[in-house]
Amino acid sequence: MLKRLQRIDEIVLERIVKMHSPSRNKMMIGITFLGNVGLVWFMICLLFFILHKFRSVGVNIVIGMIITYVMGEGIIKHAVGRARPCHRFDDGEQLINKPRYYSFPSGHSAASFCVVAVVTVKCSALVWCPVLVLAVLIAFSRVYLRVHYLSDVIVGMLLGFICGLSSVALHSYLLNKFF
Repeated sequence: MLKRLQRIDEIVLERIVKMHSPSRNKMMIGITFLGNVGLVWFMICLLFFILHKFRSVGVNIVIGMIITYVMGEGIIKHAVGRARPCHRFDDGEQLINKPRYYSFPSGHSAASFCVVAVVTVKCSALVWCPVLVLAVLIAFSRVYLRVHYLSDVIVGMLLGFICGLSSVALHSYLLNKFF
């Protein structure tokens, strides 16, 4: 089963690499940069904190990002220890610096979909639709740039979404219990 999944990951990676062009490369580098250390998500979170009506969304994002980071980067990546495609295959031009740490799951995707989960539950479509589009682009950029396999990204998306929902549930529970 794992060999089949690895083969599917490699086929998807090969096909996506064929999509490379100078303009797409620049765009994907910029998009992935937004996801570095959750940069864009923390900027959005600051906006939620500024607007009193949306402060609980900001709190949920922070809680969710912490849960996501601990689960993904702190536990799962080290337990699985999967090498990144850019470390396994040295047959193509690497467009960004090779990340030093493990590949599975994608931290960019996990953080992005944590935010998607929170805003989907707590905000209108006017907010969550653009967040979803940006999250999908960030997740795709990781495969495009050969630093993740598709399965890394899919599991990262699921992990982030579950952690985001968990943060909403935890926050709601704590508010009902203590306030």
